[in-house]
Amino acid sequence: MCYDIALNANLQKILKRVPLLQTGINPNFDFAATYHKIGMSFPQWPVIVDNEGPQLDRFTWGPIPKLLDTAEKVKRQRQMYLNARSEKVPESGTMWNAIRHQRCLVPVTGFFEYRQIPGWKNKVAYYIHSREQDIFFIAGLWAYSNSWDVDKPERIPTFTLLTRAANSVMQQIHNGGDNAGRMPLMLPDDLAFQWIKKDLTETDIRNVIQHEYPAGQLEYWPVNSVRKVKPDDETVIARVEYEGLPAVI
Repeated sequence: MCYDIALNANLQKILKRVPLLQTGINPNFDFAATYHKIGMSFPQWPVIVDNEGPQLDRFTWGPIPKLLDTAEKVKRQRQMYLNARSEKVPESGTMWNAIRHQRCLVPVTGFFEYRQIPGWKNKVAYYIHSREQDIFFIAGLWAYSNSWDVDKPERIPTFTLLTRAANSVMQQIHNGGDNAGRMPLMLPDDLAFQWIKKDLTETDIRNVIQHEYPAGQLEYWPVNSVRKVKPDDETVIARVEYEGLPAVI
């Protein structure tokens, strides 16, 4: 699943990428460029929603469903909601179906995934991004969540990233673990801005979540593990050469 993302771009670069963005909801909006954030730290992140046009605000990654009704449950299970399978969005009775009208876009410059190599003790981390756009969009859903935080008892805006079946490149990279063969639901600009329109029909939603980002439009290379503490700088995405590493084809 997609738990590690990057947005090494400041607010001005985001606004340049999407000139129609408004920031009226939060006049004090700011965001520091980052080469890596892990979902399990539940960071705040820029998201784009439709509020009479595309609008930028800052939500917290990781919804807190009502069933997580104690701080202990939140601590133990919240990470399960960092991602949502796009197949569940049209499926009646699921949490993701219930908030399918609360759609958002998550701008990123890249994401990380781990590849399992037969005979190797450790998996190899890869950095993956779009060849087409410096900043690209992952489809998401948002919700107001009870924070269960003594310092922030109010409801907070949160989001989850949608995932889908992997394309041919990501099948080779994300090839191990319980959720192997998945990738973020990356959207080209036309589908991205369709995704957040309030008048999207059920048929439109199904059409968008079926989009498979072309393997040929991905660029990727091995990096050092991103699960170890390190400076948040360009060294995080620096290419690493591993002797004997099979090529991704």
